[in-house]
Amino acid sequence: MKNYKMTLMYDGTRYYGWEHQPGRDTIQGKLEAVLERMCGAQVEVIGAGRTDAGVHARGMVASFQAETERSPEEIRDYLNRYLPDDIAVKEVREAAPRFHARYKAAGKTYCYTCFDGPVKPVFNRRYVTRLDAAPDVEAMRRAAAILQGEHDFRSFCGNPKMKKSTVRTVDTIEIVRKGGYLYFNVHGTGFLQNMVRILVGTLLEVGYGRMAPEQMADILEAKDRRLAGPTAPPEGLCLVKVDY
Repeated sequence: MKNYKMTLMYDGTRYYGWEHQPGRDTIQGKLEAVLERMCGAQVEVIGAGRTDAGVHARGMVASFQAETERSPEEIRDYLNRYLPDDIAVKEVREAAPRFHARYKAAGKTYCYTCFDGPVKPVFNRRYVTRLDAAPDVEAMRRAAAILQGEHDFRSFCGNPKMKKSTVRTVDTIEIVRKGGYLYFNVHGTGFLQNMVRILVGTLLEVGYGRMAPEQMADILEAKDRRLAGPTAPPEGLCLVKVDY
């Protein structure tokens, strides 16, 4: 039995997220079904994180243990032959016996993409969130600066029953304008459920003048989800990279 690390990408549009759900298509479920077919035995695939329904990934990392005579390249090719067209494995490598995709992850980079240009983005429509008007980028950057660092992000957690620590470190929230596209590049050591989408939804409230940048400190201090902004739609979010 060997331990493997794989890097993959997927279009999450038609999936109910990463994690297994009975009777529903998930990324984990598709991967395990193909690996079990290859190995003739049950295989558990552990992802670096659990992306939500409709969220995409360019650099998800997963680990699994399997007994097979195939080389890592042959495993990759087998997966890509039988996986749906909206999931692709970029690389499979043999990993150290104790490597664990989730527990060993040291950080993640997400990109949330919005579009507010005059002509709708036909070919990118499944990967962006369309905005009705252009938000104030400078105001959002001032708010983002307050949100950076180590904080208790309970106000930005989508799970009201979260019992574990909600303290996280967000190293960077970079907001970049390129034509009609607006990119929120977020890097942190780890994220709570829906956290990136709630951060973006809150920053957009600032961008539209419905919140002041200075309110971010009070929202963090309150530890109350009701005070933060809405959860931004899933289609604009993509997991870009996982650090180890």
